Amino acid sequence: MLRAMPTILLAEDESAIADTVLYALRSEGLQAEHVALGRDALARIGRGGVDVLVLDVGLPDITGFDVCRQLRGFSQVPVIFLTARSDEVDRVLGLELGADDYVAKPFSPRELVARVRARLRRAAATPAPAQHGPFAVDRQSHRIRYAGQLLDLTRYEFAVLDALLARPGAILSRAQLMDHGWDPAADSADRTIDTHIKTLRAKLRSAGAQADPIRTHRGIGYSLDL
Repeated sequence: MLRAMPTILLAEDESAIADTVLYALRSEGLQAEHVALGRDALARIGRGGVDVLVLDVGLPDITGFDVCRQLRGFSQVPVIFLTARSDEVDRVLGLELGADDYVAKPFSPRELVARVRARLRRAAATPAPAQHGPFAVDRQSHRIRYAGQLLDLTRYEFAVLDALLARPGAILSRAQLMDHGWDPAADSADRTIDTHIKTLRAKLRSAGAQADPIRTHRGIGYSLDL
């Protein structure tokens, strides 16, 4: 449920733009806060209570892309990029990093407010992904992100990883992993689980995992460390 006055955080270093956006948001009954640096935006969101982040790409300390990348390691707060960059490559990069929308300068403040409200409505209607350390699990859409990056998982890779994340540190046998969303008609050989674990490890490495979070317990099963 939304609070009576949702909080929007604006990360923008140009004071004229910041003043215009803050006025537009507050005029629509939204609580708006402002920071000029990327590290301040990360710190503020880390304290909680922010409903949407409006994020400028060209911040003076770290780029908005870097802010979004770090943010997705611990929060799924909706992000709207606000930037002078309108190239398709930049838009695609922002969305791949986990942003929810993209507004190019110059822009209409009313349009920006409308986009913010759309994100608030969507967030209210959608259960928040379950956060497990760097993992964010959206069971409704069968998607898992690692440090903000969407993992391209098959149905059974999702089932295995979701089962491990549901009980971090616990050793689950191959049979227990198969019981988690497995199709009875599918291949149920032990080696099937081993194959999915192997591909999961490869995808986590590709997503930037420095250490393998999945541990093998020979003759018993697997566990996941956060």
